[in-house]
Amino acid sequence: MSESTDSGFKAVVTDIRLESREGGTVRWRMTLDHTDFGAGDVGVLEAVARSGTRIEVPVLAVLVDDGDIWHIVEKPLAGGTDVVGRVTR
Repeated sequence: MSESTDSGFKAVVTDIRLESREGGTVRWRMTLDHTDFGAGDVGVLEAVARSGTRIEVPVLAVLVDDGDIWHIVEKPLAGGTDVVGRVTR
């Protein structure tokens, strides 16, 4: 599902890895099958839980590592989750 829309881009979470754990703060790396984010960007990923609850996950940073684009977040989404992403800066 890799397409861009006026209200953001649609993608699917493809991988999740632990980025860091410091004190009570945990950060995760997530890759998507498509992204409009680039190194240095921030923004948000939105998903809908099975219960119908809307989930908003801030993208705190974006890193490029060996050609993979990793979205740094504090709340990971499960692999296979459909998201809508928006770059805010």
